[in-house]
Amino acid sequence: MAAPGEQLRRRKAADAGQEPASPPGPGHDPAGCPARLRAGTFWLTRIVLLRALAFIYFVAFLVAFHQNKQLIGDRGLLPCRVYLKSVQQYFQGQVGWGAVSYAPTILWLLDWSHMDSNLDALALLGLGISSFILVTGCANMVLMTALWVLYMSLVNVGQIWMGVPASGNGVPGDFPVPSLDSVSAAQEDPHVPDRSVGLSVADFQNHARSSNGSRCSFSFLPWQGLIKIRGDQCWRDFTCMDFHYETQPVPNPMAYFLHHSPWWVHRFETLSNHFLELVVPFFIFLGRRMCILHGALQILFQVVLIVSGNLSFLNWLTIVPSIACFDDASMGFLFPSGPGSLKDQVLKMQKEEAREARPTPTYGCMVRQAANLALGVLVAWLSIPVVLNLVSSKQVMNSSFNPLRIVNTYGAFGSITRERTEVILQGTASPNASAPDTVWEDYEFKCKPGDLRRRPCLISPYHHRLDWLMWFAAFQTYEQHEWVIHLAGRLLANDAEVLSLLALNPFADRDPPRWVRGEHYRYKFSRPGGLHAADGKWWIRKRIGPYFPPLSLQNLKGYFRSREWPYPAPE
Repeated sequence: MAAPGEQLRRRKAADAGQEPASPPGPGHDPAGCPARLRAGTFWLTRIVLLRALAFIYFVAFLVAFHQNKQLIGDRGLLPCRVYLKSVQQYFQGQVGWGAVSYAPTILWLLDWSHMDSNLDALALLGLGISSFILVTGCANMVLMTALWVLYMSLVNVGQIWMGVPASGNGVPGDFPVPSLDSVSAAQEDPHVPDRSVGLSVADFQNHARSSNGSRCSFSFLPWQGLIKIRGDQCWRDFTCMDFHYETQPVPNPMAYFLHHSPWWVHRFETLSNHFLELVVPFFIFLGRRMCILHGALQILFQVVLIVSGNLSFLNWLTIVPSIACFDDASMGFLFPSGPGSLKDQVLKMQKEEAREARPTPTYGCMVRQAANLALGVLVAWLSIPVVLNLVSSKQVMNSSFNPLRIVNTYGAFGSITRERTEVILQGTASPNASAPDTVWEDYEFKCKPGDLRRRPCLISPYHHRLDWLMWFAAFQTYEQHEWVIHLAGRLLANDAEVLSLLALNPFADRDPPRWVRGEHYRYKFSRPGGLHAADGKWWIRKRIGPYFPPLSLQNLKGYFRSREWPYPAPE
């Protein structure tokens, strides 16, 4: 057995690449203690990042599979076939480069007579690929690009339904993965190159390092804070949180209690928001420890937002870039140790890297570097109008500047509504809608406020797109949201497809209603301990007036025909 001094000499020599180290066993240092991962590599980080991104894609495709047929299918509220036809007519009836570049989607290549099947096929394919990556932690550029193409094919025909949450964040998922081989943290033998494109271990290490995309979070977080400061006076006088929990799109149960927090808590929340969005992102330029602190604070911030409201997968998606702030040394606690484990493989690869003074560039490495450079130049070019918008005093939020949606402007809640209004849809079986004794019955949506006694739902990261758009419709008139009238027509026919998007149909197992109307109400949270709360009411409401007048199915024939909507037949 070598003396301690000799062990130290051998260890230093091994680190310098002069002679191989002789540890007692895998995952242990020469003294027999468990080896620790070194900082500066990102193999394990890549697995976590890819699985997180795959999870977001899985939820997004699940929402699409459950709701696309009702929203944009053959008999959807805004059929995508009608949309594609309008794009085609705009470009003189040709499906050429102009139409395809305006609305890039695989659906241009498919048979439009079975649009429901096409939408289901895209969603199911996306679910299959994202499930594989989520379970295995393995991916390559082909799989990640496929996910992005599939989801963009749905987004680009989704019209207003796909407006929120914004999507375009799949492209960064292409960077930390090899081009063709589907690999995880490390190959079984780190000396075996990636045979498909000739990638060596050194190339593989470069791919792992490229997953440190923490600067992606810097690309949007300061601008979220900036648009708040510019967009609404309440962000400057620290009063926005007095209203946000009550007026956000789809409140959850925690929002009820947070809304009733003391005023000084709301001031602290607003100040913390500004600090986390305007100051903390600069931590990534201040060294490894500050970068990790940035990632931890941003993830904690997003978790708090997830707990406080149903904002779809927006906050879950915002977490993904922050994962890249953590290297293997800080991420290792998430992975089990032991011979043959992923952590053990990374330890071997780190030792291999330490023995190589300078890896010899391979053809595959040079090809990958050229592709990265070309894509970087493209993103820089596409980012010019985005940056000009961000520095403008008239900054626009939640907009795309090209059909591929690779670079966008994002800024949630740049302005805060001071009161909550809701559109309540009602139906009646009475032949006379204007009779004083007419009984109107409410339809209930899956999640948006309606029944005063129904507890707010908790669904994040899932997303009910119709509920979300009803929130927007309540701000304006039905003339600005024609799909609301389409929805009313489908309710008049007791249409099972559209009713699947609702929680309660008061005319189930009955004849369809003869009339449907929209009523406009102002909603407020009840006061804890007050009379309404004691009566089991989460909300109190006051009628503002009619949103749209009573409608019958016969009244809507011309309206439907002029918009090429399928006329619903009563069921």
